[in-house]
Amino acid sequence: MLNPVHLRTLSVVLRTGSFADAAREIGYTGSAVSQQVAALERAVQAPLVERDAQSIRPTEAAKFLATRARDIITALSTLEDEMKGFSKGNYGLMRLGSFSTASQRLLPAGLASYLRRHPTSTVELEEGCPTDLAAMVRDSVLDVAVAFHYDLVPQQWPSNVVAVPLLAEELLLLLPEKHRLAGAGQITLHDLARENWVSTKEDSSGDACLRHLCASGGFKPRITVRSDNYDALRGMVRSGVGIALVPALDHVPAEDIVATAISGCTARRHISALRHKSEAGVSVTSFLQCLGRSADRLASSAPGITRQTKQPDALAPVEYLASLRAS
Repeated sequence: MLNPVHLRTLSVVLRTGSFADAAREIGYTGSAVSQQVAALERAVQAPLVERDAQSIRPTEAAKFLATRARDIITALSTLEDEMKGFSKGNYGLMRLGSFSTASQRLLPAGLASYLRRHPTSTVELEEGCPTDLAAMVRDSVLDVAVAFHYDLVPQQWPSNVVAVPLLAEELLLLLPEKHRLAGAGQITLHDLARENWVSTKEDSSGDACLRHLCASGGFKPRITVRSDNYDALRGMVRSGVGIALVPALDHVPAEDIVATAISGCTARRHISALRHKSEAGVSVTSFLQCLGRSADRLASSAPGITRQTKQPDALAPVEYLASLRAS
């Protein structure tokens, strides 16, 4: 029978690329790591690493074994964590990931409810971009992550990650109060072709969504300032530096900023809770229930935000843009 400790050691060796780095991460000696990999090679009757004086290289057998063993290691880790929780009369540590706005508006009520249910539990929160958070759920570094995607921007979560839908948000156009279009009854993308814009970073999905939408109006947006800080973007709009397109959850009403919809724009940002497919234990299930109720309350009180209980159909940018041009 394969030793799960050896399997876990192999996965760290492949990720770090050396016995020495794996030993430092795990807390073993380099010799112990090498011996464990050698024992695993004997067990599977196949070489797993090619060794030379400077480095090691994983064989195809090692890559195959590490991939197949990932779910086994995750399941054992989950079982260990849950049994520790039961032995102490609680569910132990909940490791969460999120993005800034969800941490402020969606998570607090859900966490408060969860901690009332499990008062001896503790929570660690990690913030990051959706792709990084999904990778941490994939590798069982996080138990649950709240992430987003735009339906005009392709997003594929890792195969061992389950996405639980929570919310869908309208995309709002932000204009300074004295802007020429601030009082317009209807604004189309064509009306915005000559405007300056402020947007998120160039490699972000929010910026990609803006570019797809502007393409339907036959123009490329002229970006004057980029920042992933929505408070900063609102300040730029307020000062007349440029206009912005933001999801409803990131909009904070202000007297000197006008928020309005773009006529014909049906694109949305979608928020989901990500979990590992083999980690549907008691604590994760309980937290997702609490998070769902927080999403219910937010959708009932915040304009432009609706509750989502099933995965949305992806909007293909080409077909979507063609429909906008025809409307």
